[in-house]
Amino acid sequence: MAQRFGHYNISMQFLSLSRRLVDKFPPESFTPDLMGRETARVRELYAAGTLRQIWKRGDLPGASIVWEAASRADVEAAIDSLPIYQAGLLEIVAIIPLEPYPAFCPPA
Repeated sequence: MAQRFGHYNISMQFLSLSRRLVDKFPPESFTPDLMGRETARVRELYAAGTLRQIWKRGDLPGASIVWEAASRADVEAAIDSLPIYQAGLLEIVAIIPLEPYPAFCPPA
C-alpha cells in the first residue's frame, strides 16, 4: 500500500495537461450532449478519488488535472474513458509523475 501523508497519496500522483483540438474541429463538434457526458464522467472520476483536482487552462482550451492512481497506465485508462478524448477532440500534451516536495514530507 502506498504511503499516505495527510489525505494525499504522496507516492502516486500525476499531472496531465490536455488541449481541445479546436484548430482541427469546429465548435459544433463539442455538442451539449458530448460535453454533458464529459462533465458526468469527470464527476465520477472525482467521486472515485482518481481525479483529485481539475482546472481549465488559461492559455488555451484544455485542462490541467491532478490524478491519483497506482500507475501511469491507470491514469491513461481514466483519460481513455473521457468522452471528448474518445471522440478524438482532445490531445494529451503531457502526463507527468509527481513526487512530494521534501520540505512537507515526514522525517525519515
